[in-house]
Amino acid sequence: MGNGKIVYRESAEPDAAALVALYRAVGWSAAEKPERLRLGLLNSDALVTAWDGERLVGLGNALSDGHLVVYYPHLLVHPDYQGRGIGRRLVERLMARYRGFHQQLLVADGGAVEFYRRCGFERAGGTTPLWIYAGTDH
Repeated sequence: MGNGKIVYRESAEPDAAALVALYRAVGWSAAEKPERLRLGLLNSDALVTAWDGERLVGLGNALSDGHLVVYYPHLLVHPDYQGRGIGRRLVERLMARYRGFHQQLLVADGGAVEFYRRCGFERAGGTTPLWIYAGTDH
């Protein structure tokens, strides 16, 4: 464990083991595809990570056309570190990068809905999210 001081990085390239540990801790099935997960995150338009020493404790990423639309597919914080404002700081860093974009989108469920509302997101009109999903964590 680190010193408890969280450091945020936009240039870090976490290895597959660090990503798998974080994704497993939050119960996300993407952990079962470690190399695809790592490559997908590293090929994102933006990736912001949170570190406690050498331990990856949170991350958020963005996919964007670079001009009008940005989608935030992943935001996760290790359960041992939740409730410390790490998620909010990750979202703020990502949103600052895309300030002024026509659409900033994400999909939220469960307890995450209220978290994202506090970050300024609102229900997207009368839309219904649709997907083709190959994961196991519905």
